Amino acid sequence: MSVRSFPSWADVLEEHAAEQETGRRLVAQLRACEISALAFCRLVERWARGDAHPSTPGARQAALRRAAERIETALSGLEEPLKRYLIELEADALEGRSWYAGPGAAELVDWEPVLTRAGVHAPPERVAQSYLELAVLVRALEGLTAAAVVDVTPGRSDLWAGLFDLRDNLLGRALDDLRALSVI
Repeated sequence: MSVRSFPSWADVLEEHAAEQETGRRLVAQLRACEISALAFCRLVERWARGDAHPSTPGARQAALRRAAERIETALSGLEEPLKRYLIELEADALEGRSWYAGPGAAELVDWEPVLTRAGVHAPPERVAQSYLELAVLVRALEGLTAAAVVDVTPGRSDLWAGLFDLRDNLLGRALDDLRALSVI
């Protein structure tokens, strides 16, 4: 019995890459961003559910700082491969629309009571903004995978528009917020 493999967001990006190396570098860095974004989001989501893990406020503070450092490092490494990919993709791709939507209602959380209950001293607005942008990144990649599975992947122009939007959102204020959280 053979195992059937389904395409992923990485396959879509590699397929549209003008240069194989550019696609490979972008996929590797986006994978690091996806993994660290999931870790950050899951950490604060656990606290929102009342799961006090790690077990002490000091350890929770350190866990938030480490999670912010990991995603900040991954996002910082994303800038150059994403810029190169967009330049190579741009030739005929200026009129597209992003393939993913903005944050949903479930992602709009008041983090102040959550952080207070967890004993974590961090600016709740920075946690909220970081969480929203990272959740959108994860959802965008999942959406690209879902589109690939049903063979309705976005065209070059839509792919360019979505990646451009992600770049603006992630490498702007979200990166600044994560840098601030990584030194709390």
